[in-house]
Amino acid sequence: MRASRIGAAALLLGALGAPALALAKGGEEGDARFARPGASFRAGATRLNFYCLGTGSPAVVFDAGYSDWSPAWAIVLPEVAKWTRACAYDRAGSGFSGPGPKPRTSSRIADELLAALRDGGIRGPYILVGNAYGGLNVRTFAQRHTRETAGLVLVDGDATGQEPRALQEADHRSQREVVAFFTACRDALAGGKPLEVPAPSGGGRLRCDREFFRGLPEATWSRELNEKVAELTRSKLAMYEALVSEMEEVAGDEAYLREHERSLGSRPIRVLTSGHHGGGPRDAESPEGVEYQRQVASAQAQWLALSTDAKQVFARKSSEYIQIDEPATVIQAIREVYDAVTRDAQPSK
Repeated sequence: MRASRIGAAALLLGALGAPALALAKGGEEGDARFARPGASFRAGATRLNFYCLGTGSPAVVFDAGYSDWSPAWAIVLPEVAKWTRACAYDRAGSGFSGPGPKPRTSSRIADELLAALRDGGIRGPYILVGNAYGGLNVRTFAQRHTRETAGLVLVDGDATGQEPRALQEADHRSQREVVAFFTACRDALAGGKPLEVPAPSGGGRLRCDREFFRGLPEATWSRELNEKVAELTRSKLAMYEALVSEMEEVAGDEAYLREHERSLGSRPIRVLTSGHHGGGPRDAESPEGVEYQRQVASAQAQWLALSTDAKQVFARKSSEYIQIDEPATVIQAIREVYDAVTRDAQPSK
């Protein structure tokens, strides 16, 4: 899962090279919208920040990965908005959203998302797009609010619950390390101390304010957006508190889905799998790296059983940020799901 990649973003970017960065350059135009608050919708005890573009239905709703928020979708969002309503949001505590009650379980996150969508007058059912940890949340949403779910696009979704036991145990160890790291960051910020704490697995210290998204600053963003994101990572205590709680609850979230996940019938699902999933050997082409990527791909493939209209798509040159490295692949998958949903909604002649 993405949490395993604390401190590794620069290495992955170097491995992917210039072609991947060139694919993402289109994201700079117009990304300044993510540097200021969007629309604020009530969700129980908190308010969630949304950026919605375009018109039409079904609406496409985006949930970002762990330690990410709306700017993760800066490239994809305006493209999807060319044919329907497209909304990216910040989970409680992150970005411009208010703090939310704890524990920060995927069930709570899913329920808050639905409440906010309703408060904002954004009608369902929705096509839900989740990247990495966000995939866990949208799968939970689909089970808790099936009637409000039109389809799913899982962008290199975290599949720890489907992995072989040894890989699950390694992921859970990594999760505990990440909890310790962001707890130290939270405590440093609360105490007015420098945001530089011991790395999770030893070997020096890491800057807390850089361990977000793919590593900050993000090469594909404008200066304005990078500066605002950096400001939030250096000042927003609620964000660190949310991160700690989210990661503490992941094992329970996985257990919830093991117990409750059922078929979604014919609702279209697209499972996007990268060739450079985080957390594995740094050399994805080594025998160990190839086997790790194979196991992750196999785990993600188990989601195909959730629908009679499901397909796995491989982005072999991408990191798990497929929406940045190969945005066209994500856009195409969303369009396939949208077309399937709207086709099925047409009255029979």
